[in-house]
Amino acid sequence: MFEKLRNSWELVKASARVLDADKELLIFPLIAGILTLIISLTFFIPLVISGFVDSALFGNAQVTGLLVLFAFYLVQYTAIFFMNTALVGAALIRLRGGDPTFKDGLQIAFARFGAVVGYAIIAATVGVLLKLASQRNRGLGRWIASLLGLAWNLATFLVVPVLAAENVGPIEAIKRSTALLKRTWGEQIVGNVGLGIVFSLAGVLITLAVIPLALIGFQFPQPGWFLVPLIIAYLLLLVLLSLLQSTLSGIYTAALYQYATTNEPGPFFDPEIVQNAFLPAQRHVSL
Repeated sequence: MFEKLRNSWELVKASARVLDADKELLIFPLIAGILTLIISLTFFIPLVISGFVDSALFGNAQVTGLLVLFAFYLVQYTAIFFMNTALVGAALIRLRGGDPTFKDGLQIAFARFGAVVGYAIIAATVGVLLKLASQRNRGLGRWIASLLGLAWNLATFLVVPVLAAENVGPIEAIKRSTALLKRTWGEQIVGNVGLGIVFSLAGVLITLAVIPLALIGFQFPQPGWFLVPLIIAYLLLLVLLSLLQSTLSGIYTAALYQYATTNEPGPFFDPEIVQNAFLPAQRHVSL
C-alpha cells in the first residue's frame, strides 16, 4: 500500500516537472474553467429563475428538459475537450523532446475540432442517458448506473490524447482508448487516485489553516475587514489547486498515452517507477 502511494507521489512529481518546464500549460485549464462557468451561467441562471429546471426534469416537460440538458452537456463538453486536447497535445510535444507554446496546443485542438465536437456529442448522449437512468431507478438500478458511468470514464480515459496525437474520428478514438485500457487500467486508477489524494490533502490542510484564522477574525471589532480578504484568499487558493490538479492530470494522461503506445513515458518519468506502480495490472493482463 505504502509503495503504491510512494509511486503515485513520484508520478505527481514527474508531472509537476513537465509543468515546471512549460508553465503556460496552466492557461488551458484556466480557460476551460472560465468557459465552463460562463456556459453554466448562460444555461442555468435564466432557467432557475423561471423555475423551468424542476418542471422540465421532474414534471410534464421532461423531454424538453432532457433536450436542454443535452445542449448544456454538448456545449460544455466541447469547450472542455477542446482545451484538454490543446493541453495534452502541448504536453505530448514536451514529452517527445519538443518545446511547445500555447499556440501549438491551440493549433492541435483546432486541427481536431471536428472530432472533438463528434466526441462531445457522444459524451453528451451518454451523460443524458446515465442521468435519466439514475433518476428513474433507485437502489440497485442507481448503483448499476454508477458502475456504467465509471466503466465509461475508464474506457474513454485516453480519448483526448488519441484525438490529439492521431488523425482519427471520435468513434475510432473511443475504440483506441478502450483497446489501450487493457494495458493501462491500473495506471489510470492509481495515477488518478494519487493525484486526488495529494490535492485533497492540500485542500484539507488549507482549510484547517484558515479555520483558526477565521475564528480569530471574529474577535475583531469589525471582523469583515479581516474575514472578507481571508475568504477571497482561501477561494483563490482552492481555484489554484483545482488548476494545478487539472493541468497535472492532463500531463499525466499524455504520459500514460505515450507509455501505452511506445513503452516510454517520456524523459520526465522514470520508467522503473511507472512499471513498479502498475506491475499488478500488467501481471493480470498477461494471464
